[in-house]
Formats: sequence, C-alpha cells, structure tokens
Amino acid sequence: MKISTIIDLLHARVLCGEDKLDGVVNSACGCDMMSDVLAFVKEQAVLLTGLCNPQVVRTAVMMDMRCIVFVRGKLPPEDVITLAKEAGLVVLATDERMYTACGKLYINGLAGGEVGNE
Repeated sequence: MKISTIIDLLHARVLCGEDKLDGVVNSACGCDMMSDVLAFVKEQAVLLTGLCNPQVVRTAVMMDMRCIVFVRGKLPPEDVITLAKEAGLVVLATDERMYTACGKLYINGLAGGEVGNE
C-alpha cells in the first residue's frame, strides 16, 4: 500500500517525509509497547502508535520501517520529528483511534505481518 493511500484512508496529516509519500509498505503494526514492536519482524512496515517519544523512531529504524502514524490526535514533540527526518522516515498524525486506524488499513488490503518468537 502506498503511504499516500494511508494518508487518505486515515485523514492523516504529514509531519515529515513529504518527499516519500509514494513509498510502499507491505504490513502494519499497531502498538504502544516498543518491546512488542521489536518482536515484529516484517520489513517495510508502518507503525501505528500513541507513544510520542524518541524511542518510537529508534525502534522504527531498527525494524526497517518506513512510516510512523501517531494515532488519537497525538503529536510528537519537535525533537522526535527531527529524529525521524534524519532517519528518512515519513511521520503522519491522525485523529483516529488505534483500533479504528488499524481496521481501516486492514480492510483496505494492508497485511498484519508476522510476529516473531515471544
């Protein structure tokens, strides 16, 4: 799914990475616990979260994710956006709740991905 499609489906705002909106993601992960995200092994994923700290960006980079979507109207502080810009990530924000946002992406064809060994 193109990141621009995610923007349309979630009525999201682009916080950074405007030049990468034609990028494609193959799976999604909705989570506020970054330790659980580390168990998620698919590449080229989008992370949906309400957690707004630098650890979210660091986790996304470690997992080779391309896009972070902050849900529930959350907006990360400027240092988080700066870190994401430096990492080449697209950062979006939506007013949707995480459950609804994940559901909209899923019913429109974005896979849930695989979970690693726990």
